[in-house]
Amino acid sequence: MTAAAIANKPGLPPEDVPAVLLPYQQRWVADDAAVKIAEKSRRIGLTWAEAGDDVLIAAEANGDNVYYIGPTKDMAFEFIEACAWWCRSLGEAASEIQEGVMPDEDRDILTYTINFPSGRRIQALSSRPRNLRGKQGIIVIDEAAFHENLGELLKAALAMLIWGGKVRIISTHDGVANAFNELINDIRAGKKSYSLHRITFDEALADGLYKRICLVTGQTWTPKGEREWAAQIREHYAPNDAEELDCIPNQSSGRYLAMGLVEARAEQGIPVLRLDKPASFALQPVAHRQAEMAVWLAQEVKPLLEALDPRDEHVLGEDFARSGDSTEIVPLAISQNLQRRVPFVIELHNLPFDQQQQIIHYVLAGLPNLRAAGFDARGNGGQIAEAMADEFGHDVIEQIMATNVWYMENMPPMKAAFEDALITIPADRDIRDDLMQIRVIAGVPKVPENTGQKGRHGDFAIALCHAWRASQREPEVYAYEPVTSAESRERADRLHSVNITGGFGAGQGVW
Repeated sequence: MTAAAIANKPGLPPEDVPAVLLPYQQRWVADDAAVKIAEKSRRIGLTWAEAGDDVLIAAEANGDNVYYIGPTKDMAFEFIEACAWWCRSLGEAASEIQEGVMPDEDRDILTYTINFPSGRRIQALSSRPRNLRGKQGIIVIDEAAFHENLGELLKAALAMLIWGGKVRIISTHDGVANAFNELINDIRAGKKSYSLHRITFDEALADGLYKRICLVTGQTWTPKGEREWAAQIREHYAPNDAEELDCIPNQSSGRYLAMGLVEARAEQGIPVLRLDKPASFALQPVAHRQAEMAVWLAQEVKPLLEALDPRDEHVLGEDFARSGDSTEIVPLAISQNLQRRVPFVIELHNLPFDQQQQIIHYVLAGLPNLRAAGFDARGNGGQIAEAMADEFGHDVIEQIMATNVWYMENMPPMKAAFEDALITIPADRDIRDDLMQIRVIAGVPKVPENTGQKGRHGDFAIALCHAWRASQREPEVYAYEPVTSAESRERADRLHSVNITGGFGAGQGVW
């Protein structure tokens, strides 16, 4: 079918001639990292895209064997069927699907195989780690969270890297305590340097998932139809739609940091300055308030700034509050050996915006070798965050609008710093209790909306997370850029050219 004929199918306007792979599938296929992991929504076709890439890899004269490992026999057969569809669509010569038996220690294992003239093959195996013994090539672990012994399976798969093999791990979530989620957290914490892709249901929709479904099934796409369909899918997966569709693993609301771990990182003698003003202070003339704050800064804050080691780099985290909670100002000193230490903390209660800005500006200006800072930009905090960015540079001051995704990406590295003894905080009961307020809520580590603790709302914990993120920021490029080789780009181009209608349903099982 020609591109024009595809464009004229019911459901897509003529200007939307589609590539066979949706953007998130394209990004996955183009990423040639040695180990890449995808946490994903249900039924978005990532395994189907992986099958196409694997066909091209196995068909190349200098390609590799591909071993697919799914948790069930049905999934293994669906994957091999998808590979057969890609072979036909790409015009790659290959054998018919061959069913075989692999002898095992206690029972024989059923396998499905496609052989290529290149001498390579794609073979679906069971999830037993010992089935990878003696094999070399590309390992695809599908629905990794649902394998009985993922840890041992990963150990066997990663051994392929020694001789140039690669590992692809794809899965939805199955709880916070699952080995798959622990692997994801290790990547976000910087403990594993693997490539991580995250594709939620809403992100897949934005990339055209429902339009593709309409194209394949002959439906007419409309914005209203997409909204109604998405609502039906969410209703179908409720109450587990956050895990099944949004990549948020289910969990209890337990404490994120153990008290013993927090106290082990606490050091006696680190100053915590607390400034609390009565409501009448805000009624004083501006000049009077500024003068009073100037005296306080000279007497209390200046000595702390002068005591800082000028050889250290410094970053800062801030969490804003006008009344009730406290504004937390948390510097971090980064020493030559890359240890992070909080040299002092400033807590402000009931201070007008102008005086908070006056104090924060004074601290930022006095920090030696200021590298970066993270500011709470939600609500009223946005005023000070924007002012500091204008003053010190938008490349230095990050204005943070924290979301669940933000917490998922930034709390694990901070937790890892506590676990690895890379951070030192003041020995202070309120600061300890703030950190203890972090909970895992629907799989997301964050401070709950209602902590039940009067006058504090985990303020230090949030400010410290902002500071820790600032200490990890690179001067120019912050986002991960997947490794894209010339070979992976060429394979992706070939996949894009495939006719996505006429026999497409053969691959739908792995969507």
